[in-house]
Amino acid sequence: MSRSTRLWLVLVLNLTLVGVLAAVGIGAHSLGVMAEGADYLADAAGIGVALMAIWLSGRPPTVARPDGYPMATAWAALVNAGWLLMLAVLVSAVAIARLLFGTREVHGLPVLIVSAIAALTMVAGAVILGGDDDEDDEGGNLNMRAVLLDTVADAGAAGGVAVTGAFILGTSGNFWLDPTAALAVSAVIAYHSVKLLRRVVGRLRAGSGGVA
Repeated sequence: MSRSTRLWLVLVLNLTLVGVLAAVGIGAHSLGVMAEGADYLADAAGIGVALMAIWLSGRPPTVARPDGYPMATAWAALVNAGWLLMLAVLVSAVAIARLLFGTREVHGLPVLIVSAIAALTMVAGAVILGGDDDEDDEGGNLNMRAVLLDTVADAGAAGGVAVTGAFILGTSGNFWLDPTAALAVSAVIAYHSVKLLRRVVGRLRAGSGGVA
């Protein structure tokens, strides 16, 4: 299965979940679930950039660009990691505000169900993205790694929110767990995003004179 085909499949999975998670998050008053939906929307944008980069990297050389677009996929990975980092900062700010000024009632059952479904869906997405056989295309591998990292982080985030939903449901309270889980997940995603950003920047600096 080609890279483009795998990316398109995961893009469809992300977009399918966005609307469902947004609706359930609003109805259940869950910041964790709404953060999942925002995360998947940002990932969908990143995948779109990745698909465009693959298209650009496959274009034939021109007089203006005799070497083509050899760094296009590396730039796509940079944009993708940046999306996640900005999202993590936004979710952290909202989560801290809720912890400081109070969290309204969160409905645990819909949080548990929709987050468990989202986690399983993203695990399927990670399986689809795995197993890249093109070892010679370093930029392409870095691009796919960025999308794969996003997808694995999504699965972990959804799993954490599902566990939070289960605790809220089981205790009929402890609503502060929802923004706490959102804050913890955003911190983990931010860590991996910064790590990936440093790797991408190193790749771009080592590239051929900053050619995009």
